[in-house]
Amino acid sequence: MKTLLIMRHGEAGPMQADDAARLLTEKGHAQAFEMGQWLLETHQPKALLVSPYTRAQQTALEVKRSNRFIFEETCTDIVPSGSASFAVDYIETLVSMNEEVDSWLIVAHMPIVSYMVDQLVPGEMPIFATASIAVVQYDPDTHKASFIGLHSPTV
Repeated sequence: MKTLLIMRHGEAGPMQADDAARLLTEKGHAQAFEMGQWLLETHQPKALLVSPYTRAQQTALEVKRSNRFIFEETCTDIVPSGSASFAVDYIETLVSMNEEVDSWLIVAHMPIVSYMVDQLVPGEMPIFATASIAVVQYDPDTHKASFIGLHSPTV
């Protein structure tokens, strides 16, 4: 079994013309750091996929203050308007190519994070608060997954 940790970025500033350039707020940085601590204590992910959008990159940097990854990639498929089906296919391919990695962190956005959980576990579509992490157990041999729960920051 593999653990897929699907995370929404921390709180970001208000909408603007260039959505990709939105920055985390001070609270967003604190949320991401808190969740990085939680990940270290509970799952210790070894692989990181992150959206190219600034707020997701900043979230990943905060998480990396507590965690060390052996595989990291910026993934243009996990943006807000991306295809969850395509993203999950890509993640499943990466998991099969990196058998030594048991725990994967994916940092992305609403609504794709909810849609990705539903792609993996049909009928489960959690609504993510900022910096929340869905925990999904995934069997790469059967391509079956179970939704374990959603963990949110206290900040």
